[in-house]
Amino acid sequence: MEKIKAHIIGEIISSNSSEAHALYKKSCFGEPSEEKIQYSLSESLFLVEKNKIEIFSGNKKISKDDLIKKLTRIDKKMQIKYAVFKDLREKGYVVKTALKFGAEFRVYDKGAKPGNKHAKWIVFTDHESRRLTWHEFSAKNRIAHSTKKNLLLAIVDEEGDITYYEVKWVKP
Repeated sequence: MEKIKAHIIGEIISSNSSEAHALYKKSCFGEPSEEKIQYSLSESLFLVEKNKIEIFSGNKKISKDDLIKKLTRIDKKMQIKYAVFKDLREKGYVVKTALKFGAEFRVYDKGAKPGNKHAKWIVFTDHESRRLTWHEFSAKNRIAHSTKKNLLLAIVDEEGDITYYEVKWVKP
């Protein structure tokens, strides 16, 4: 498959190529928006690393290092979010943004496609050095419960390893 050519304008990365539409249908990368496929920041970096996409600003191709710098300026938590996105995606899960839920990601079980099934988890990411208050934990739990998803806390340590904590509501 030929590399997807995408363009970044402001904070939006998108492509209208047939390859972008084909990859969306096959592997759920990106989201259709008008006649284009729009990529999240994490998806874009992942596809660059996998040599599936080239990102251009105007007519100039952006290197991976420059892309990382640009994405980190856009999103201060990019390094942590991307580590989690990459880990989950490489394990076979479909990972989508969850901005409208106030979380980083929504994650679909292996083999499930967005639109056909609901996400199993809503994911919040953080670094191990950051303390989570009970109030914050309760708020995250409420979001997961109200969206009928399980809460998945993804904690990234100094070495870049990720520990996942799944929180479910139980009725005794």
